[in-house]
This record gives sequence, C-alpha cells and structure tokens, in this order.
Amino acid sequence: MPIICEECGTETRVPLERLAETLERHNENRHDGEQIAQVDPDIADRIADMVANDLGLLEDE
Repeated sequence: MPIICEECGTETRVPLERLAETLERHNENRHDGEQIAQVDPDIADRIADMVANDLGLLEDE
C-alpha cells in the first residue's frame, strides 16, 4: 500500500498487513500522533468505491 506524508515530503510502500502499524509509528514519531501520513488518497478512494460496490451501496434502487 502506498503511504504519503506531504509534510515530510516522503512516499513509501508497505504490505497491507503492516499498514496500520507503519502509519501509527510514523505519525507518532514525526508528528506527535497527529494523523499526517496517510494512504495515498487516490488508492483509498478506489478501495472505498470497491467496498461500497461489493456491499451494494452504489447500485441504483
């Protein structure tokens, strides 16, 4: 999963199973726990759309 931290100017990729731990550690160590680093917003949006589609939330009634 791609992670972006615009404040630090960094981008990296981590396996999905390490995503939460990596984000938490970076934000805790670099940003006093504030949620600055995040999954690439484009990827996060695509995943959210796929989940909504799987749940039938995007289908016409």
